[in-house]
Amino acid sequence: MTLIVLDAGHGPETPGKRSPDGKLREFQFNLAVAEMVGVRLTREGLNVRYVHENSRDVPLSERTAAANRMKADAYVSIHANAHTSGWSEAQGIETYIYPAASKSSAILANLVQQSLIAACKRLDRGVKKANFAVLRDTQMPAILAECGFMSHKTEAVLLQNKVYLLQCARALAFGILNWAYQK
Repeated sequence: MTLIVLDAGHGPETPGKRSPDGKLREFQFNLAVAEMVGVRLTREGLNVRYVHENSRDVPLSERTAAANRMKADAYVSIHANAHTSGWSEAQGIETYIYPAASKSSAILANLVQQSLIAACKRLDRGVKKANFAVLRDTQMPAILAECGFMSHKTEAVLLQNKVYLLQCARALAFGILNWAYQK
């Protein structure tokens, strides 16, 4: 059975991970979406595990080590983006892979990015490469999805909207399922 590890990026008390007006903490968004994605994937027959905790900031090395021990088939880290600590014009959705990522990671990232754009109707910032620990230190296909900017006034409101959270969760699950059925 395909095992997907979900990571509600950052933690409940990670400094600075909030909207400029303080109304949204990134972990609130990440956690809600990760839980909805997990329910959908489980319903479709995939095995889902989480590497975050609701009560503490789990170190990145601990998250990736856990996924590696589980021999997960894929690692998906869910985030809300920010451009600066104040309001910014930067907006849209982007998905990251490691610069030396496997072809399978690139396929997963593209499927998730296309699904998020189709469902959420936000600016398509594309699939990008970055040397993030959760992408670099995992031994399976891994992606990091940024579902909108907390530092953009319109998207900050969306990131607190239950309908938008559900759109993101459905899109992430759809992309992951498409990838899982192709492998």
